[in-house]
Amino acid sequence: MSSIRHWRPKRRRRRENDATTAARSPRQWALWSAPSVVVGYVLVVDVLAIAVLAASLTGADTTSGDWIRFAVLAAGSAVHIEAGREIERLRWSAAEGSTYVNLKAMWVFAAVLVLPLPLAIAIIALSYLHSWIRLRRSKPHRVVFSASTVVLASAAATICVATINPGAHPGYAGGLIGLIAVTVAALAYWFINYALVVGAVLLSNPDSTARKALGRLSDQFIVAGAIGLGITAAVLLVYQPWLTVTLVITILGLHRALLVGQFQFAARTDPLTGLANAVFWHEIASKELVRAERTPSPLGVLYLDLDHFKTVNDTHGHLAGDQVLKAVARELRDELRTDDLIGRLGGEEFAVLLPGTGPAETTAAAERIRRRIETVVVTVTTGRGHVPLDQLTCSIGTATYPDAGLALDDLLLAADAATYAAKRSGRNRVVAAPVSELD
Repeated sequence: MSSIRHWRPKRRRRRENDATTAARSPRQWALWSAPSVVVGYVLVVDVLAIAVLAASLTGADTTSGDWIRFAVLAAGSAVHIEAGREIERLRWSAAEGSTYVNLKAMWVFAAVLVLPLPLAIAIIALSYLHSWIRLRRSKPHRVVFSASTVVLASAAATICVATINPGAHPGYAGGLIGLIAVTVAALAYWFINYALVVGAVLLSNPDSTARKALGRLSDQFIVAGAIGLGITAAVLLVYQPWLTVTLVITILGLHRALLVGQFQFAARTDPLTGLANAVFWHEIASKELVRAERTPSPLGVLYLDLDHFKTVNDTHGHLAGDQVLKAVARELRDELRTDDLIGRLGGEEFAVLLPGTGPAETTAAAERIRRRIETVVVTVTTGRGHVPLDQLTCSIGTATYPDAGLALDDLLLAADAATYAAKRSGRNRVVAAPVSELD
C-alpha cells in the first residue's frame, strides 16, 4: 500500500531566512495550511471512508469463526510491525521525499477476503494506529487519510468478490470463479488506493510531474507481492490456520530484502540526478575495461563539463542550478544507449562509458550530446518566478581504449585534458584525446 510522505505544497521563497523559518515551523505541516483544494480532497476521502464504515455496520453479522480469524490477523499484523520496527524506520527515512510503500496489504487484503467488512476496517484501523504509535508519529491527518484510502480500496475489493462470486464472501472459494473474483478484487484494491494517493500528491505539489507522482514501478511490484501474500494468508486461514504463523517469517525476510535493495540503490546513485555516482561509475567502468581487454574490443569515455554553470547558480540560485543538472541528466539518458553508463562525478561534471565503441563512434556520440544540450530549454524556478534558460552548452573530451590509454585512470585523465582543451578553445565543442604513445 502507498502512503504520502509530504503534503507540503511548494511555495516561492521570499528570502532565505524566511524559507529556513518556514521549514522549522510546525504550521507548515498542518492540514489547514495546505491549499483549499487539498483540504477538500482529504476531507472528502475521509468522509467517504466513514460513510463506508457506517454502511457496513448496517445488518453486519459476525460468527465466532470471524472473530478468531480477526484475532489471528490482528496478532499477525502486530507481530509484523513490532518485529520489523527498526527495519521499517530505516525504510521510512530512506524514502524521504518520495512515496512510501508499506506491506500492510498482506494483513489487510487477507482480512478483506475472509472477514466481514467492519472487521476488515477494524484491522486497518489497528494496523495504522499501531504503526503511528510505534514507528513514527507523523501528523494524524496523514495517517487518517492513508487509512481512509485503504478503507475505500477494501470496500471496492469486497464489492468485487461479492458480485462475482455471491455467497462466497466472507471466506475463500476455490475454482476458476474464485480465482477471477480474487484477481479482480486485488486489482480494484490496488487501483483505488494508488489513484487516491497519487491524486493527493499531484494536488499537494502542482509543480510535480505526473511521472514523479506515480513513483517507481518497482514499488508497485512490492505492493503486488504484499497482496499476493494476503491471498495466501486468506487461504491458510480457511484451510490451515496454524500455518499462518510461517507468513510472519516470510514477511520479515522480504522486509530485509527491501531494506538491502533500497540502500544499495541509494549507495550507487547520485541523489540529485538519479545517475550513477562517482564510486559506482568507477566500479562498473573498471569491470567494463577488463571485459574490453579480454574480448578484445574498444571502449569510449566521455568527460562532459557544462559551460558557465557557475553563472547559472550566481544569477538564478542553486535551486535553478539543480534543475539544470536534472535536465541534462534526462537528456543524456534519452540520447545514449541502454548499455552506456552515465555518471555524475561531481558539480557540473559528467562521465559516460561507451562499451564497444571506437574513436569515430565515440566522437560522434559526443557531438550528438553537445548538439542536444545546445538546444535544450530548461524552465527554472527563481525568486522572480519561472525563467527559461535556452543558452546551455557543454564542452566534451573523449578518449578511447586502447588508443588513449590502457588503464581507466589514464582514460579519464586523457578525457579530462581534452575537455580542458575544449574549454580553452572557446567551449561548446568536442575535443578528442590524442593517441597515447604506448611502450
